[in-house]
Parts: sequence; structure tokens; C-alpha cells
Amino acid sequence: MIGVGVIERVRIYLEDAWEFYRRGREELLRGLEKGYVYEVRDGAEKLWNAVVQATNALILHLLGLVPASHWEWRRKLMELEGRFEEVGKLGLCDRYCARERHLRGMTFYEGIVDEDLLRYEVQKVERYLRDVEDLIRRLR
Repeated sequence: MIGVGVIERVRIYLEDAWEFYRRGREELLRGLEKGYVYEVRDGAEKLWNAVVQATNALILHLLGLVPASHWEWRRKLMELEGRFEEVGKLGLCDRYCARERHLRGMTFYEGIVDEDLLRYEVQKVERYLRDVEDLIRRLR
């Protein structure tokens, strides 16, 4: 049985994920509309953080811990894909890595602003968050 403290932390991680998603989406889309590259880059970083917070929620919920590094996040997602068929079917590790590369690496750090790709990334982040929430509801 999951402890109350863990349940509360999972809830907070999910709330944070959605708040970062909302702020990141708004900032990125506004930046694209107005041609503000730094706003786009900051929005992309917030969207990436939404993925990280959702991933924290899932790993805490299923493994009882919060990873301390990006390497560990990837390893724990791989572990979850091996242990839970539902996680494996969703390919969360690959999706996590793709968001990291596109939002954090290419957009935030490298400053590559591909409008079509970024609009697609917004949808991908939302789908990732919804899939994680659904898994948390279904898997105990």
C-alpha cells in the first residue's frame, strides 16, 4: 500500500507538471507569434520541466523513489517498461528522451526554433502528461 506522504507528493508533482505545461505552452506560443526567440526558448524549458515532474510522479508512485539525475530518470523508465507492460506499450523512455532532445537540447540550449516541430512538441508533452496520469490511476 502506498503511504499518504507518497500519495501527496505524487499529487504535487502532477500539479507542478500541469502548471509548467500551461506556462510553457503559453510562453512558447506567444513567443512564436511575436518572434521572441528567448520567450520560445524559456517556454520550451518549462515544457521540458513538465515532462520531468510527471516522470517524477510516475517513478515515485511505482518505485517509491525520485531519481536524482537525467541518467537515473532514463534508467528508471527503462526499468518500469520492463516491469509493467502498460508502461512498455507507451514507450515512455523513448518519449522522455525525445522531449529532452527537442525541447531542452535543440530549442533551449542550441536556440533552434522550428515552429512546426515546437507546436507538435506542445501536443506531445500534453499527451505524455495524460498518459502518466492514466498510468498512475491504473497501476498500484
